[in-house]
Amino acid sequence: MSTKTRLAQQLGVVAGFEDPRVDLEQYRTPPDIAAHLIHTADLQGDIEGRTVVDLGTGTGMLALGAVLRGPKRVVGVDLDPGPLATARANERRVAAAADVEWVRADATAVPICPDGPTTVVMNPPFGAQSGNEHADRGFLATAAAVGDVSYSVHNAGSEAFVESFAADNGGRVTHAFAAELDLPRQFDFHESDSQTVDVEVFRIAWDGGDTDDADDHAADADAGAE
Repeated sequence: MSTKTRLAQQLGVVAGFEDPRVDLEQYRTPPDIAAHLIHTADLQGDIEGRTVVDLGTGTGMLALGAVLRGPKRVVGVDLDPGPLATARANERRVAAAADVEWVRADATAVPICPDGPTTVVMNPPFGAQSGNEHADRGFLATAAAVGDVSYSVHNAGSEAFVESFAADNGGRVTHAFAAELDLPRQFDFHESDSQTVDVEVFRIAWDGGDTDDADDHAADADAGAE
């Protein structure tokens, strides 16, 4: 297993959105956050030899991080064909030993039913735009339907919502850690060149999955440090 730092370096070549859509809240997931999420998942035994589904994959950052850690299969799902084309180009840049299946579909109505152990990874829209509130709810519902464990990035302060949603859908938050998301200026309403957003990453075990560590509610942010 490569280090978290090495994984972040490998993901540094992943290009972002050429023409980001504000309605889909399209932002490139920073390589360091993607590497932290994937490395933590790998340490928990949630990547190697399993199917990994990246919901709202965008240009493929999380899917490509997963494919570098020995999964059985990786599927990246996104509604927008433009970012999927970039994701395919990014796959060549990363030079992964295995292929990623890129699927154009609504992440809240995924037309796939994976066999065997499945991990969902995602950085869903936070619902920050008017009329798009709770956009991450549909992503979590899909995670509950297709995965037995999921890792997802949410706006800071989402803990109560995520825990409640998980409990209502046969799941339980087992780990959580805080992170910072650096967003570049890419839409007209942005007032500064960049903005740092506080986020939280949650691991959820679905359908009575592995909850032995549920009371260890905050997986330390340095899990798997080099």
